[in-house]
Amino acid sequence: MKSTEAAAIALQDRAALWSAGEIRASDVVDAACDALVAGLDTPGLRVLAARTRAEADYDVHDLLPTALDELGLTFYPVASESGQAAAARALARRMLAGELTPREFTFRIHQRFGHELPLTERLAELDDEYDIFEYGDRAVSQVDAEVMAEAHRLAAHPTAPAEPTGTPGDAGQPPAR
Repeated sequence: MKSTEAAAIALQDRAALWSAGEIRASDVVDAACDALVAGLDTPGLRVLAARTRAEADYDVHDLLPTALDELGLTFYPVASESGQAAAARALARRMLAGELTPREFTFRIHQRFGHELPLTERLAELDDEYDIFEYGDRAVSQVDAEVMAEAHRLAAHPTAPAEPTGTPGDAGQPPAR
């Protein structure tokens, strides 16, 4: 059985990956189920975990923010910069856990964010290096080692606060001037 902390991190990561378009909504529901089994329990989490795979595509967008908020976790708006950074950190943790090879990790980072996200720029460059081995003088193991170092850096990077999602004047936001 997963610890509640590990289940919360897994749910947060899956939420960030979903917001970035990296995984399906049903994967978020699976993470919610895992969180319940691990001992996390809130009304919103129960509602989210109760979704079927067919319902997930329609309901996760509305249910996820409440479930995460009840657990003290962050909802990253779809396509937000903070969400992209959280998704990159989640992918790094997946690679470090052995779910992705260094090459798959850099490919997904490069494909998803290109050279536009400063946090992952070096990984995009390393993906380019994988593509030109026959012309370069570095070994795959050297690039793999640098990718691992970048993944450790990303995984340890502090979580950025979420971007505001409400309208001016909502609680927690200053009124418009």
